[in-house]
Amino acid sequence: MFRFLILLFSATPLFALEPGNIVVIANKDMPDSVSVARHYASKRKVPDENIVLLSLPKGEDILRGDFEVKLAEPLRESIKSRKDSIKVLLCVYGVPLRVGGKVLSVDEKAKADEIKKSLDSQRKELEVAEKDKVDKDKIDGVKKKIADLNSQYQFSIARESIACVDSELMCLWWKPYELNRWQPNPLYWKAPEEVKNRFPDTLMTCRLDGPTADIAKRLVDDAIEVEANGLKGKVYFDARGISMNPKNPGDASGYGGYDESFREAAALLKSAGMDVTLDDKGALFEPDSCKDAALYSGWYSHANFIDCCKYVKGAVAWHLASSEAVTLRNPMSKVWCPNLLQKGVAATLGPVFEPYTIGFPKPAEFFGFLATGKYTLVETYSRTIYLTSWMTVLVGDPLYNPYKNNPILKEEMVYTSPKSIPGK
Repeated sequence: MFRFLILLFSATPLFALEPGNIVVIANKDMPDSVSVARHYASKRKVPDENIVLLSLPKGEDILRGDFEVKLAEPLRESIKSRKDSIKVLLCVYGVPLRVGGKVLSVDEKAKADEIKKSLDSQRKELEVAEKDKVDKDKIDGVKKKIADLNSQYQFSIARESIACVDSELMCLWWKPYELNRWQPNPLYWKAPEEVKNRFPDTLMTCRLDGPTADIAKRLVDDAIEVEANGLKGKVYFDARGISMNPKNPGDASGYGGYDESFREAAALLKSAGMDVTLDDKGALFEPDSCKDAALYSGWYSHANFIDCCKYVKGAVAWHLASSEAVTLRNPMSKVWCPNLLQKGVAATLGPVFEPYTIGFPKPAEFFGFLATGKYTLVETYSRTIYLTSWMTVLVGDPLYNPYKNNPILKEEMVYTSPKSIPGK
């Protein structure tokens, strides 16, 4: 499943972004949404014709059918004449965040019902077998059948076809594709040629959003101000002391691989002279313990924001946990993304639903490329996120490049993380 993560080929080239390469998408039924879109276009000199106003639901969720009819189809129609020049889709405050699951056809539902009947039958058989204390091997065989049928059933009902709107929009120009779970990201810097060729015309996506429209506007204001002199401040990484088994390829995309990548990110930026603090213990940074934070990443305080950092203007910060962007607009939520935005960060990312670890970029790759000053925020994200049609959203000004005028790392210093991936 994850072979493309360890088949390492040449980097995907991304050409320098210009304002004309960005399409800004707003909800025309929400004045604040239109205001954020026009604010961004004015600040970044995006052409007026690149603002697309659509009539969309006002909440953070959109049904799968409405996503196609009200968002994807009119967006394609609006920009098809400029397809070759459009590289980035920027959703703003007021555009739904999460698209609902696939709606089953009559035939698909009938097939799912048949699998469910078989699953229920096996469960009853197991109940009888355990009650009668039959042979252990027979019970184990029934349990295996139940596990297999349950996997088939979950797939048949498209349980994991919910996705982040922005991640789905990366695939705007693709031919119809499977909605269950994810698709590989052809823009990932080490994606195999087969993946890149199979999914051409993949777009980069980003979002200006937050608990208020003013916060969404601040993201671009802060980005422009900080770019002039460069992002200054300290770096904090919060690992957990989890070891990785280099002999197990799957561990590279699991807890061990991500924890190792936090340590590698700390070592990489420290080697370039940055002031880096690494916590490699199970407990997280204590509240108010990290001063002057320019960069932060850590895990795993699920849906429980800890106010550990005092952020400098322009800070980039994200927390790896399962649901830290289930909302961006609820100011009372305890998930990390809206709280980080309220605390003043300029950019963050997180999942709108259960993403598994593989739904996040590797910290060493994400922060490494960002620190080169060669790539904007959206390019950095697009180069380091493994999956499309999945759960993660990037929040911030896509053109933000905090180290453009004072690069910290040379690009050749950034490596595939973790270093000990088998077959690398």
